[in-house]
Amino acid sequence: MSQFVLTVTCPSRRGIVAAIAGYLAENGCNIIDSAQFDDLETGRFFMRVGFTPETGATLDALTSGFAATAQAFAMDWAMHDRARKAKVLLMVSNFGHCLNDLLYRWRIGALPVEIVGVVSNHLTYQKVVVNHDIPFHHIKVTKDNKPEAEARLLALVDDSGAELVVLARYMQVLSDAFCTRMSGRIINIHHSFLPSFKGANPYKQAYERGVKLIGATAHYVTADLDEGPIIEQDTVRITHAQSSEDYVSLGRDVEASVLARAIHAHIHHRVFPNGNKTVVFPASPGGYASERMG
Repeated sequence: MSQFVLTVTCPSRRGIVAAIAGYLAENGCNIIDSAQFDDLETGRFFMRVGFTPETGATLDALTSGFAATAQAFAMDWAMHDRARKAKVLLMVSNFGHCLNDLLYRWRIGALPVEIVGVVSNHLTYQKVVVNHDIPFHHIKVTKDNKPEAEARLLALVDDSGAELVVLARYMQVLSDAFCTRMSGRIINIHHSFLPSFKGANPYKQAYERGVKLIGATAHYVTADLDEGPIIEQDTVRITHAQSSEDYVSLGRDVEASVLARAIHAHIHHRVFPNGNKTVVFPASPGGYASERMG
């Protein structure tokens, strides 16, 4: 049986949930899971509904029929077929832990996406990518050719139909124009420390300061470097007995895990932009098998 998802953002008011549930029931649909959030500060309402059409209604018919309800509540909304896999373009430089983790999850079916290609400014992971039968694109970036390199990247995004770009430790800064054009469609991962360390060798800096807690943050990319809306975060504790190499190893593990969870939330339509923040609905404990991370 087909499984669809309805996502809704709109001004908060009485009757939204009833209208959605009523429409789905009237069209022979059974709600499987539902999550909602009312932001009292902004007056915005967010909802995600998973449902099955039990009388054979198609996605096109349901989408067309819902338009009147959506207009009445000024909804920003979409209906999605859960069987359709998002097209994802991965980007990497010389650190491959996130790339390798994503390729493994993809290969075993724990990350249900269509990887349309991998872009890198180095050749380090060309063989790894090609061995997975995934197109590899080497786009060298220098201080003199950045506009040309980004033009090639944009062309690749268009030609491949990529719906999401994942910076799996891609160490080049994207232009403001690219970030604006791809708003809400680029996810980045970076380390998180208390306190924070920038520049070269952040894990070594953290070790020298005796940091006891390190972590990672996955966020949407905006023109403000590393300041986009946060999707997922996690931490791991460090003790005085661990070496700087341990910091790096543990940091890589948490970066890979956090990035995978952020992508998972995005492709299953559980992330809703909310100004400088996001609303992220958790996967239902009794939900679809494809929403349980491997």
